[in-house]
Amino acid sequence: MSNHPYIRAYLAGIAVPTCFMLFVFAFFCTVRFGLHLAFPLERIIIFPLALVPNAFGLWNVVYLALHNRRRLPLGVHGALLPFILMPSGLLIATLLGFAEATRDGVVWFDSTKIYYFQFGIGFCIALVAYYLVWKYLVGFLNNLLGIAA
Repeated sequence: MSNHPYIRAYLAGIAVPTCFMLFVFAFFCTVRFGLHLAFPLERIIIFPLALVPNAFGLWNVVYLALHNRRRLPLGVHGALLPFILMPSGLLIATLLGFAEATRDGVVWFDSTKIYYFQFGIGFCIALVAYYLVWKYLVGFLNNLLGIAA
């Protein structure tokens, strides 16, 4: 099965976050419409729905393209992805006016205060989660499709 390895790598990459996004979207809809909590669902969910699955797919294609030139395990390769996604998400939120960073260690998201250390904790959790997802789930799909074994 050597036909179109990059397309298979892209599809294996987007499968995991696409399935996970269904649960995230269902959770946000339940909280917003079921519990009647007012928060801007559209502003929170658009970036992950649009970028994260495509980033996973392209990052898996990069892994396949670099497979013969590097000795980086798949989990470590996947753990590098938050270094791209989190700053780009914050940049997009800032450029669109959804976020504003101040000098006193605070980022404002629509009158919600988030401190820099909370970003740091979230970033560390994301690194561990991405490592595990890439090592076990994306790795399983890559092996199943016969790419980058």
